[in-house]
Amino acid sequence: MKSIILREIKSFFGSPIGYLVIAVFLIINGLFLWIFEGDYNILNTGYADLTPFFTLAPWILIFLIPAVTMRSFSDERKQGTLELLLTKPLSVWEIVNGKFFGAFLLIILAIIPTLIYVYVIYGLGSPEGNIDMGSTIGSYFGLLFLIASYSAIGIFTSTLSENQIVAFIIAVFVCFIFYFGFEGIASVIPAQSGIISAFGMQDHFKSMSRGVIDTRDVIYFLSISVLFLSFTVYQLKSFKA
Repeated sequence: MKSIILREIKSFFGSPIGYLVIAVFLIINGLFLWIFEGDYNILNTGYADLTPFFTLAPWILIFLIPAVTMRSFSDERKQGTLELLLTKPLSVWEIVNGKFFGAFLLIILAIIPTLIYVYVIYGLGSPEGNIDMGSTIGSYFGLLFLIASYSAIGIFTSTLSENQIVAFIIAVFVCFIFYFGFEGIASVIPAQSGIISAFGMQDHFKSMSRGVIDTRDVIYFLSISVLFLSFTVYQLKSFKA
């Protein structure tokens, strides 16, 4: 599995993809959080917290992560190397996990530079250091689990088509449904809003953003990740058969 992870990382940074993903994520966040006027501008909110960042980041990642994962298996199928990959002395699970962790680590590299926002907000607080670190740490943990779920969905959708654009569109749609779709349905059916929204990622992400790492939220995100990785394994085994 380690060889697959290293192969994925090298392929990301052996082409403009890796650098582009990191640059796009940081530039878009930087513009909305510090430059553009609006609700997401931290300097305009008057509060020393990173709520605007953690509100904006999941929406950017809905498009960014599928852009990273769309080539995972689509490219292998298109080039005819998938059969060769499946004959390697690795289990299908090891191949899938290698692809998954390769994409996951790349997005983590894009997230790490945003820690400078915490330092800046810490200094801007009145008095200095007046920042809710519990909420900030919880939000970062929530973002990690969200990235894992998005990555698992993206890896799965990359097995559905040889066309990377098709894989990208499907991944964006599925990620959108799981992040916002259930919240939208819950708003239409108020009587069952609590139950319906609990199926969506946004509800669990918001819960972790409060600074409390609830095992129910952790189990939810892990279940989503494992579920879609299992779908990926099943799909690849059907190719292998």
